[in-house]
Amino acid sequence: MPLDPLSIRADFPILKRQSSSGAPLAFLDNAASAQRPQVVIDAISDCYQRYYANVHRGIHTLSEESTAAYEAARETTRQFVAARSQSEIVFAAGTTAAINTVAHSWGGNHLSAGDVVLLTIAEHHANIVPWHQLAERTGCRVEFLPLGEDFTIDDAVVQDKLQTLQPKLFSFASSSNVLGTNFPVARWTSMAHAAGATVLVDAAQGAPHQAIDVQQWDADFVVFSGHKICGPTGIGVLYGKEALLDAMPPFLGGGGMIDRVTTEGFSPTGLPEKFEAGTPPITEAIGLAAAMRYLQSVGLEAIEAHEHLLCQAADTALRNIEGVEILGPTPDKKGGIVSFTLDGVHAHDIAQWLDTRGVAVRAGHHCAMPLHESLGKSASARASFYLYNTLEEVDRLVEAVKETRDKFARGGRRRRRRSPSPA
Repeated sequence: MPLDPLSIRADFPILKRQSSSGAPLAFLDNAASAQRPQVVIDAISDCYQRYYANVHRGIHTLSEESTAAYEAARETTRQFVAARSQSEIVFAAGTTAAINTVAHSWGGNHLSAGDVVLLTIAEHHANIVPWHQLAERTGCRVEFLPLGEDFTIDDAVVQDKLQTLQPKLFSFASSSNVLGTNFPVARWTSMAHAAGATVLVDAAQGAPHQAIDVQQWDADFVVFSGHKICGPTGIGVLYGKEALLDAMPPFLGGGGMIDRVTTEGFSPTGLPEKFEAGTPPITEAIGLAAAMRYLQSVGLEAIEAHEHLLCQAADTALRNIEGVEILGPTPDKKGGIVSFTLDGVHAHDIAQWLDTRGVAVRAGHHCAMPLHESLGKSASARASFYLYNTLEEVDRLVEAVKETRDKFARGGRRRRRRSPSPA
């Protein structure tokens, strides 16, 4: 059934507010972080009010109840990604922390001088910097797949790099956080495995918008963040094939990840606790599970179809505005993201003027500086859609961009500063 965004909006308290200008809020910054429905807020509040305590090893009622809720969240996550076992689900601080865990633990044991890590040029910094750091430690090198003129990457290009570079690891995003381009995860994973490479998929932009089946993907590692799927900040998921995780040494040391500690050393516990040192994100995991259940109740297929409708409307209308350049493929090849530039107007000016109309978008390099450099851009504006956005908000976006062009472009106003823009 088609998704009804108006009924869904009633589940999100923050969407009732106005922007600082007094205009109704049109929140189109979902690729950076989504909003939370009341059920997620309630789940977190309920934990803090009724049964919060530290989990595991607490022989009292609150600890036992918290432990049960925390581990139930792991089972909800297992089902959300269709993993075989709860042992394959590790809670991390987010996508960035999950990738760093793989880089340090798996990468430190499997990569050495001369080995290659293959990425796409469209990666978020979270899927670039940890591999540069690994290269500094081990002497391996990082190589990048280039974009085609249509903002996609042809399978033939991927196959050529896999054969000529023989990478030990191929790490790529399921969807670009700037271009919106959807990459063929299962197909590329199969190609990489045939070439002898291990595969990590950054699903931070995929998990909020499409059903994930890690067994169908067959990737060795899959990572994503809670705050992009209507869950809390401070938590994410590292899925790894059990045999790989079992063979990896723990990344962080401390309480919770040990079996035994002596004055001479320690022995780690089993999966998944081996990678969850210290007090885990208890309420965050409980909130994450509530978010996953909420998205599944709406239906990931319906969410994906709704976003495609919004993306197609926005992409088509913006392309018809004189001076606008869309950074990304046509809507049939991307998710609910439309990034663009406007001749003579800096991205920050676009975002600032749109905010006066209540339209929240992101401006900057979106933690994808190599991609922007490859495109010859210092920054872009990005509108990103989710299940609670409407076609009326698309119209408001388009009208506000037209106003921006009329207000700034003719005067040639340009800003030269560059500032970081997360996600």
